[in-house]
Amino acid sequence: MAVMKRAGAFVGGLLVGNSAPHLATAVTGRTHLTPLAGKESSAVVNLIWGLSNALGGLALTRACTRSGERRWDGSLIAFEAGVATFATWMAASEAALRVNTVGGVMAKDDSAEFP
Repeated sequence: MAVMKRAGAFVGGLLVGNSAPHLATAVTGRTHLTPLAGKESSAVVNLIWGLSNALGGLALTRACTRSGERRWDGSLIAFEAGVATFATWMAASEAALRVNTVGGVMAKDDSAEFP
């Protein structure tokens, strides 16, 4: 049972980690790849996808870690590992494939901040 709790918390962390770039895209009004509308997904689609991932990840984590205890057990580490795994994968894949950047390189207005 402990393995299932940890696995659920890890997957919950993956989903919560996935929500961050979509919610940031929604706030900034940009496009970002989603499975709902493809590469040119609008800010509204990203808001829906980001909220779905966040709420689903949090609900899964709660369901898998509910034990009556007020303090976390090792499931917190599994949740954080899920978030970190997704962030690492996203950073590496975006650096290599540049799926969500204009023309495969950074936008001109971002070049002053990020060399």
